[in-house]
Amino acid sequence: MPEVAALPTRRDEAWRYSDTDAMARIGVEALGQWREITLGDGESLRECMIVGSDQPELHRIRLTLGEGARAELFATIRGTDFTRVEVEIRLGKGAHFEFGGVTIGGGDAVREFVTQTVHASPQATSNQTVRAVHWGSATGNFLGEIKVARDAQKTDAAQDFKGLLLEAGASANAVPQLEIFADDVKCAHGATVGQLDEAARYYMAARGLSPDQAKKLLVQAFIGDALVELDDEAQREKLLNAALEALEGASL
Repeated sequence: MPEVAALPTRRDEAWRYSDTDAMARIGVEALGQWREITLGDGESLRECMIVGSDQPELHRIRLTLGEGARAELFATIRGTDFTRVEVEIRLGKGAHFEFGGVTIGGGDAVREFVTQTVHASPQATSNQTVRAVHWGSATGNFLGEIKVARDAQKTDAAQDFKGLLLEAGASANAVPQLEIFADDVKCAHGATVGQLDEAARYYMAARGLSPDQAKKLLVQAFIGDALVELDDEAQREKLLNAALEALEGASL
């Protein structure tokens, strides 16, 4: 008999902090809808996404990179309902994956990035930088798994997550996972969660900036880290402005 698809639960590690009620509204059939992208040897791809609305959204992307290929994915998650961007990537020899993500918003929505990066061959590199800014009772998540195969020597993989909580009821979660079978590798991850620097806000206020201006500048500097590797200035500004527009609706 064919297997019957089922909605995920929080017992599944990849859905541990997710909004399973919102996923039920999307429907189980969405779990099988992957956008498949394959890059041949030496090919490159850059994609920039702005996602999130007043309805729940699930975006699933599966990337396969050939030898020496390069994929760059940058995304801003905003909106007032559950939004999840899930990426699976498999790297060939000497390939590179660059990922920069921002989640931002208030209310009670969950906004999350989930990545699984498989270093299947030697000398591949990956870098993932995620910034989360939330208020109200909203949640920003990053679940990032890195797998290094036995033959994938000279792997260099990094993940960096930082969360900024603008109100006490908001939360941010990071779950970095490393599964390494090679011995000549560099794999690093870091995760921190904090609040706005009050000393910096006071410094700005003393020089005539309004509280809203100070907040916007501090948040802009914070989320800018996720987009620093995007060398297309127009796209970088578009992603940044989409995030800051969400901030303008916050009464903090």
